[in-house]
Amino acid sequence: ALNSASFNLGRLIGPAAAGLVIAWFGIAPALYANAATFVFVLVALLRLDTKLLTPSPRARGKGQIRAGLRYVKGRPDLVLIMALVFVLGTFGMNFQVTMALMATEVFDKGPGEYGLLGSIMAIGSLAAALLSARRARPRLRVLLAALVGFTLSTALLSTAANYVLFAIFLVPTGLSALTALTTANAMVQVSVDPVMRGRVMALYMAIFMGGTPFGAPMIGWIGDVWGPRWTIAIGTIAVGLSLVAVALWFARGQNVAVTIQTRRHPRLRIQLASSVPTTPEVTK
Repeated sequence: ALNSASFNLGRLIGPAAAGLVIAWFGIAPALYANAATFVFVLVALLRLDTKLLTPSPRARGKGQIRAGLRYVKGRPDLVLIMALVFVLGTFGMNFQVTMALMATEVFDKGPGEYGLLGSIMAIGSLAAALLSARRARPRLRVLLAALVGFTLSTALLSTAANYVLFAIFLVPTGLSALTALTTANAMVQVSVDPVMRGRVMALYMAIFMGGTPFGAPMIGWIGDVWGPRWTIAIGTIAVGLSLVAVALWFARGQNVAVTIQTRRHPRLRIQLASSVPTTPEVTK
């Protein structure tokens, strides 16, 4: 959870810091500062003690990618999580574009105010990172609740009347977005067989990060044709429709067990019949 939180938190804080640096010092220093950060990454990698790494079995031979795809296809829980992450990453996580458009074109603000928006959003993201570290295990209900929260908060964002309200609504947006991403990432990692984890996570990251090149041009086109507010609203609609699709799938009752525990602390439990990992077929 902390690994996923640090990755996604940096993804949200980076544009905010860049906006502030550009406002104070200009564009060139922002690029130099970005290049300098990679020095710290390289130093950290070189200082890793490989003797402390936990060895894991490696699958060798041909057909490993196909085996990974078959494994995911046979796991409805993984398919569901990756589909939700694809929708969120493609249509909902374009804040570098949407916040810049809202700050400059709707509220008539400059780079400094844009950077401040990112910093405010990072408050919610940081809270999500701390909360994710407190949870003993990732749960599907947390992921779905976070996506519901994201839908509601982005709906408020897209209709915010002024800059102050927009900034306030960014806090729950950052909280729900990072909660959804860290929960989804952790669910995938802990639920797969160790020998398949590398291939499954590679597919997960390809789906999450690969959706952005498809979504960004569409978001830009929507901003040009319908206006900046619709660049956020399209994410609201897409994530909302995906939740409706999940609800309809649950309503069919296939491979889904929904129980409500009414003991000391009432809880909603959602479990997919195929959520228990099975030993994959590995090509030798």
